[in-house]
Amino acid sequence: MRIEHSLPPGFLGRRPIRVLVVGAGGTGSAILLGLPYLDQAMRVWGHPYGLQVCMMDGDTVSETNCVRQPFSASDIGQNKATVLINRINMFWGTKWSAEPSFFNESTLSRSYEEVPDLLIGCVDTRAARKVIDQAVTRPMHATTYWLDIGNNAASGQFILGQPLNSRNRRAAARLRTVSELYPEIVDTAAGEDPLPSCSAIEALDRQEPFINQTLASSALAMLARLFRYGKLNHHGAFFNAETGRMSALPIDP
Repeated sequence: MRIEHSLPPGFLGRRPIRVLVVGAGGTGSAILLGLPYLDQAMRVWGHPYGLQVCMMDGDTVSETNCVRQPFSASDIGQNKATVLINRINMFWGTKWSAEPSFFNESTLSRSYEEVPDLLIGCVDTRAARKVIDQAVTRPMHATTYWLDIGNNAASGQFILGQPLNSRNRRAAARLRTVSELYPEIVDTAAGEDPLPSCSAIEALDRQEPFINQTLASSALAMLARLFRYGKLNHHGAFFNAETGRMSALPIDP
């Protein structure tokens, strides 16, 4: 018997869905560039408020970033989130926002009207994921969904979960988060994978091109189905570039 997940009642209310994208690197930038299409589709599907997006990253554009990420030489030295959000707003006419700082445990300590409904984590370290995990699972926080996207040289995954907090109570139907399914992903004692190289050649050797875009597109397609039909029968997937296979993560409370 196939198990399905349904959107919480009232999630698609009379306001935009608030989205916080954490990380403006290879995956974060790919997600952000796809979100306007999801925003437009939602309006066509009868949700006239669409999305309200904020991107957060304290990092600046380097020369190496211009090889694998959507930045140019004129962007070097500028904040990544600010560059990308300005570009989106100018092209699409949106009023999305950027926060040129790194995510921390107090980031979500804001008024109810500013709490993200969906947090998309595009970070590449266990330490950064642990901070997100600790923030979204605080008892008084109310983020409904945490979508984690991560990858290594030739493979990656995306997993949508409902962090245990004031919005998501203990229940068999609650989607488990990436940290609940795979605790090692937030285990800082296990050490970190090598950070991206300052050399463009080494960076491409450590991570193949298009991994980020493949994961981002697949994750956005999953969100589109959830927002359009109100239900899902999977809440993530694993992709392997060497074999070309994408394996869905079924819902299994």
